[in-house]
Amino acid sequence: MSINVTSSASGPVFDGRAHAAVKAFIEDAEETIAQHGVNVFRTELRGFLRRRTGYYESQVQTDRAGGDSVIHDGGVVYGPWLAGEGSRNSPVTRFPGYPHVRLTTQRLQAEAAPIAERVLPKYLRRME
Repeated sequence: MSINVTSSASGPVFDGRAHAAVKAFIEDAEETIAQHGVNVFRTELRGFLRRRTGYYESQVQTDRAGGDSVIHDGGVVYGPWLAGEGSRNSPVTRFPGYPHVRLTTQRLQAEAAPIAERVLPKYLRRME
């Protein structure tokens, strides 16, 4: 007695479309979250600055670095001082820095999943 079995697999999981859609979703979600982070960063900072010139806020942007989306201030020399991470902050001077970086991080951690969920549906359609 002999039994022969033949099977075939097709669809997005087997032809690579699902993998490509997941990869594209991750990149899109990261970029969308990072861009939202730039907006949150600027909003949080505005709450602390007394005399806004707009220069520092205009330098805050998002870029891809090492495969990740990164929010940065373009290397503005007084950025670490504003954030309280510079060598000229308390105790050297009375200025401890502003908590805008910490507040931005907290908001992004809370809002990242809902943002990614809003991006997801267009990639799910690619996997059907």
